Amino acid sequence: MRSKYVTKPSEIEDILNKCDVCYVGMVAPNQEPYVIALNYGYHDNCLYLHSAKTGKKIDILKTNNKVCVVLSTDHFLRAQHEAVACSYAMHYRSVVIHGHVEFIEANDQKMEALNIIMKHYTGHEFSYNLPAVREVEVYKVIIEKIEARQLG
Repeated sequence: MRSKYVTKPSEIEDILNKCDVCYVGMVAPNQEPYVIALNYGYHDNCLYLHSAKTGKKIDILKTNNKVCVVLSTDHFLRAQHEAVACSYAMHYRSVVIHGHVEFIEANDQKMEALNIIMKHYTGHEFSYNLPAVREVEVYKVIIEKIEARQLG
């Protein structure tokens, strides 16, 4: 069974809303690839991310803001014949995003982005204290290209 492309925006958005982790790939200045798992929120064709203000990923993103992000969900292993290894297939739905990161500096915009992330996981919005907002790095992935596939 071959996977098929998912092209309907509503179906792609459904996948993005169902996933709970995204894997962000980037390239360091020495051309070494680096991939990290992050929590995220999705809104208006952007992924919103947050992290500490310092570290390897921030250093990389400040020198090369191009990213590739992968998300997948609905994993289910199925076999046509349990005794035949090649008859097994992993069913899934996935999205691959190519884009670039823009850092969010304004505190009110950071709070909006943090609420997009929190709403993804909890369904709720929150209030934030200003010192905490100042200490977190918040950024968004501007989506330049998006592809989705599914099997099963």
